Amino acid sequence: MLILIKGGRVVDPGNLDGIMDILIDDDRIIEIVPSGKSEKGGSGLLKGRVPERIIDASDKIVVPGLIDMHVHLREPGQEYKETIETGTLAAACGGFTSVCAMPNTIPVNDNRQITEYILKRTREAGNVTVYPVAAISKGLEGMSLCEYGDLKEAGAIALSDDGKPVSNSRLMRRAMEYARGFRLPVISHCEVNELSAGGVMNEGAVATRMGLAGIPNAAESIMVMRDIALCELTGAHLHIAHVSTHESVNAIREAKRKGIPVTSETAPHYFTLTDDAVSGYNTNAKMSPPLRSAFDREAVREGLSDGTIDVIASDHAPHSSIEKDVEFDFAANGIVGLETSVSLCLKLVEDGVIGISELIEKISKNPARILGIEKSIKIGGIADITIIDPEAVYTVDSGGFRSLGRNTPFNGWKMKGRTYLTMVCGRIVFENIMTQEGSL
Repeated sequence: MLILIKGGRVVDPGNLDGIMDILIDDDRIIEIVPSGKSEKGGSGLLKGRVPERIIDASDKIVVPGLIDMHVHLREPGQEYKETIETGTLAAACGGFTSVCAMPNTIPVNDNRQITEYILKRTREAGNVTVYPVAAISKGLEGMSLCEYGDLKEAGAIALSDDGKPVSNSRLMRRAMEYARGFRLPVISHCEVNELSAGGVMNEGAVATRMGLAGIPNAAESIMVMRDIALCELTGAHLHIAHVSTHESVNAIREAKRKGIPVTSETAPHYFTLTDDAVSGYNTNAKMSPPLRSAFDREAVREGLSDGTIDVIASDHAPHSSIEKDVEFDFAANGIVGLETSVSLCLKLVEDGVIGISELIEKISKNPARILGIEKSIKIGGIADITIIDPEAVYTVDSGGFRSLGRNTPFNGWKMKGRTYLTMVCGRIVFENIMTQEGSL
């Protein structure tokens, strides 16, 4: 199918930034020219060909397909919360052409069979690309390592015990050494269980006022510092997940200054909200790590601004009402994020924290680099493309999510900027045809 994307601002950091027309044939980009040179006939882009579809991208931003490095798809084992089909539909709606599926499924993705099952279900769903992240340790129990070579051969793209820390430092060292041999990034959930045990939110004035047990910043930052030390020792690629504290940002900044091969991510809720969002015992604001103080939020934003934090990932964690509509102490951690991520990220640009080019680096180019995959708008490249409407205004309605999860603290928020179109391998998997304010 011949598709022409006309008149959009094409932003591919380090490659393109201008008003361009893009011609796509089947799954490939075959021509890119300055807008206005794509007329039929002559020496223009079309050269007499007639596209089957013309997409008017005027006043919109055309970028390499977005990648979410941190998503919980819940399948296999908890399909009542999310399935690969619904989760990838949510991803497409959010503008993501690729997602990394975390391994804390039931059973855990710690073997070839589960990795292959995830990829099979992804092909059947036919929405976006899923890259399985395999477990560091068998059963996420932190006792023995998985077979990394077998997992990579099956299709695993990285390793993580996300949801649980690898508390045994010797095991984590061996994991990094083993992973380095297979060139697999190690994604670390940094938490000291002895400090976080019993806690349900950030330790601070809000927790005291609400009578809830708190989790100190040190529960995260101590483990961040340990893993950076092990990264320096082994030379493996360490990627620190969901950074939430100013101490963690400072430690990562210093590690990068020293040339240690560490990268990191944060999530939109950590640069948007604070622990005040928990007021009223709002279980939709309960997550791990917890929402932190305003000081920590500003440190995360500074880390994004100066490049300390490489990636923004949603940590999409759908739950049903069974897990969330309970007393705060007993509620599950996590929020859905795929369908609100782009809007919250664009607020960083509006606030002057980062520019649009830096944002695309953090939600497309940097994840691709870390994962070792190609994601560019170039002639001959795969047509994974996201089109963003930066001026669209809408109100978040969790009842309309493609995800099965409704657990978001952003329900009812008025937001500016959203995904207009998502294309995977030249195939349109989501298109927002609304032309006026509406709900997501």
